[in-house]
Amino acid sequence: MPSDISGPLLAVCVSQIRVLRQLRRHWREQRADSVPENLQPLSATDSVSSTDIHPQQQTSADINFSPRDIFLILGAAWADPHFGERLQVIRKRHGLRPVVLLYDLIPARRPEWCAHSLVRDFRHWLDTTLPQCSHMLAISTATARDVARYASEAGLHLAGSVRTIPLGTGFGLAAENTSSGMVESGLTVGLPRAGTYVLFVSTLEARKNHALLFRVWRRLIQELGRENVPTLVFAGRVGWLVADLMQQLDNTEWLDGKIRLLRDPGDTELRQLYRGCMFTVFPSLFEGWGLPVTESLMLGRPCIASNSTSIPEAGGKFARYFDPENTRDATAVIREIITSPETLAEWRKQVETNFPRVPWEDTADAILDACARAHAPEGSQKNATNAEEPVT
Repeated sequence: MPSDISGPLLAVCVSQIRVLRQLRRHWREQRADSVPENLQPLSATDSVSSTDIHPQQQTSADINFSPRDIFLILGAAWADPHFGERLQVIRKRHGLRPVVLLYDLIPARRPEWCAHSLVRDFRHWLDTTLPQCSHMLAISTATARDVARYASEAGLHLAGSVRTIPLGTGFGLAAENTSSGMVESGLTVGLPRAGTYVLFVSTLEARKNHALLFRVWRRLIQELGRENVPTLVFAGRVGWLVADLMQQLDNTEWLDGKIRLLRDPGDTELRQLYRGCMFTVFPSLFEGWGLPVTESLMLGRPCIASNSTSIPEAGGKFARYFDPENTRDATAVIREIITSPETLAEWRKQVETNFPRVPWEDTADAILDACARAHAPEGSQKNATNAEEPVT
């Protein structure tokens, strides 16, 4: 997410954390007998009792809530294992209306990539928070469907359907207006020259499926000859569950230099990396959206991507797809583009000319529209919206 959008959103999340900290002090100091008798945990499977979060005494904390105020949940609220119970207290007491933005349900859907504690806390957060939300937003139809499916399987009663909001393309104004010329001038140390490499932007972690590309590039070198295969550039930090892959890369000397790693590139550097590549690849096994796909297309570079989860929503008709579980399929799709410069040139022209740009303001407007709907009095929440139709 670009800095001119992520900065304000981060400030909102920080403010929410500060409010929660004040509320903790508020609860600890308020008398226990001031708690409504009917306050109960929201799920029969909850490991945290409502007594753990009962207010204790009244304080002078300056928290002035009004009925129908919006409590906007944008960040990783599941990091607080008691978040849902705390939300229940302030919602019932002050008449707040929570609105949540959901990115993905990876810990609940594919727990093999997550620590046990994260899976437990995330599911508890879903169970205790979603039933309280006046409006639920998702960054893709795939995520919206996952939420609806999870709610059905878990027996959660939701206030309404999940709406999909548009997600912006690109890096925002700050990065768009800054050009360092890193790729063109050769200032990015260790990279091949512009127009001779394929780019994969992602943290190195098991879910992102770098291991598939390692196998694909090894096969392409065997089939086409080393001199006919472009260099593959991984751009991102080294994450988790990739120790075996890193060992294999080291053992082969990164396929004798045919795979390179650029750690932790910034937005400006990423923009130049995109500009300098032939095309991008994105073989991820599971996503909530697929931002590197839209970044690539927005900057006029074709993308060959996984056909899994939300990724086809991000790429639409402008990307080409393969099965991320099938090395043979991925190799065939990538080989076709590598061996046909004319096809790549025509595809690039179509992307540069026709890919629709979505301003990040549209994302912000959709979130604000949902907040306005949630704030409206009951029975008057049928105004027009920029969000897509809800998923049930």
